[in-house]
Amino acid sequence: MSAERVTVATVRAKKAAGERLVVVTATDYSFARILDEAGVDIVLVGDSLGIVALGLDSTLPVTMDEMVVFTRAVARGTRRALLVADMPFLSYQVSAEEARRNAGRFLKDAGAAAVKLEGGVEVAATVASIVAMGVPVMGHLGLTPQSVHAMGGYKVQGRDEERAREILDGARALEDAGVFAIVLEGMPRELAARVTAAVGVPTIGIGAGAVCGGQVLVLHDLLGLWGGHRPKFVKRYAAVGDEAGRAVRQFCDEVRGGLFPDEEHSYD
Repeated sequence: MSAERVTVATVRAKKAAGERLVVVTATDYSFARILDEAGVDIVLVGDSLGIVALGLDSTLPVTMDEMVVFTRAVARGTRRALLVADMPFLSYQVSAEEARRNAGRFLKDAGAAAVKLEGGVEVAATVASIVAMGVPVMGHLGLTPQSVHAMGGYKVQGRDEERAREILDGARALEDAGVFAIVLEGMPRELAARVTAAVGVPTIGIGAGAVCGGQVLVLHDLLGLWGGHRPKFVKRYAAVGDEAGRAVRQFCDEVRGGLFPDEEHSYD
């Protein structure tokens, strides 16, 4: 594993070399450091933290100030991976000027190297405006959680040709606007393959099959820290939540039973 900092140029080079990108979310310094040292290419501070870290029912209530605080913490633990921050709901939809200001905050105040925002054709002009000021942008198409109400829930997108065409058009518009990568979420793998073939930037799948140029998972899903709904695309690589519960129960028992602290864990 290279110790050199991953940059947007690195991401493009990996695409050219046919190397797959590994992307994982983080919400704090400790896990960011673990991901960085493990060799993850891109650490994403996703607005999914509203659900897994803040206990909200959706990503919609997450604020810019909250995202900046979490991103700043993750930045302190990320020395090699490319750090990308999600632009939360209403941080880029109101006006291009506000979008540029908020994107700039992520770099200036929080230490991110790039931002991610959801949408296709309808946000392309905003994306181009952000890119023009020197802020790298990652796109996000398909199942876009900030549009959950418009989609009628967390449903797979692009199963009909009309919606598939919208996603394809959106991918081309985002590429023209200057994105360096596009997340494809919650879509049939055949459509993800069409999008991947249609654009020259890397695609990063989450519930979009294996053909994408990389894959992303929410850390809490990957490690089994999240006890809520588990989508079909999630693979748990560990049961950290179960192990943490066991450890805390043992601590409770030892404190209540007078077994902790013992001589080994006390000062003379």
